[in-house]
Amino acid sequence: MSPQRGRPHASRPLAGLRIVICRPREQAKPLADGLAAAGAAVVSAPVIAITDPADGGAGLRDAMARLQAGDWLVVTSPNGAARVAAAGSLPDGVNVAAIGPGTANRAVAAGLTVRMVPDRSIAEGLLQAFPDPDPDGGRLVVLARAAVARSVLPDELRAAGWEVLDVAAYRNVAAPLSDEQRQAVAASDGVVFTSSSTVNRLVAEVGPAAVPPLVASIGPATSATAAEHGLEVTVEATEHTIDGVVAALVRHARPWSASGGAG
Repeated sequence: MSPQRGRPHASRPLAGLRIVICRPREQAKPLADGLAAAGAAVVSAPVIAITDPADGGAGLRDAMARLQAGDWLVVTSPNGAARVAAAGSLPDGVNVAAIGPGTANRAVAAGLTVRMVPDRSIAEGLLQAFPDPDPDGGRLVVLARAAVARSVLPDELRAAGWEVLDVAAYRNVAAPLSDEQRQAVAASDGVVFTSSSTVNRLVAEVGPAAVPPLVASIGPATSATAAEHGLEVTVEATEHTIDGVVAALVRHARPWSASGGAG
């Protein structure tokens, strides 16, 4: 049975809206709780699952063992930060860079000391902020990220003179939806995308025409992927975190809420 839609209220600006979340089931609670607190009816459609890389993490452990003072470890997602922390401790003097405040927060919570968080939460933002190799310092960068990722980061770092080890810290694997879940997605008002992989997988599952019209994105890389599929991003988080994307949705909904509804 479809959830009963209520009238929006200032304290529950998302009331009356069904919002789809596509995060892996074990990671969905903070987003679901934030949306529910703002009044939304949450529709769970986990289209990806996070699993070990094909080598069981051996490549990541070997790469981390090569790091020395002055070298860099780059994590590009909260999942990567968690896998790095689980793989072992870092030598003193290794620099850690994190793309996005959400990734940085996860890294810090896992015990890593983060030295760099670029202003733009995409690979290009990191490249703009990243230093040139120091002739008297470290020359190695370990990229700990998903098994399938854009090549711009390792390519440009190598072009700048760094030795780069691009290692798979984890894999995003498909989690097929049931027919009931597909129908629930098509009947919803909005969707929150928290990564490019969630965009790709939801479109693969339901087709772009069935993606709900209100599209909220956690950041520019995710928005770019949505645009590649012909989706129009309604709101993009200013702070590229779970709390940030919920706040962006709330800000978008407040004028509608204040007027008492869409009509």
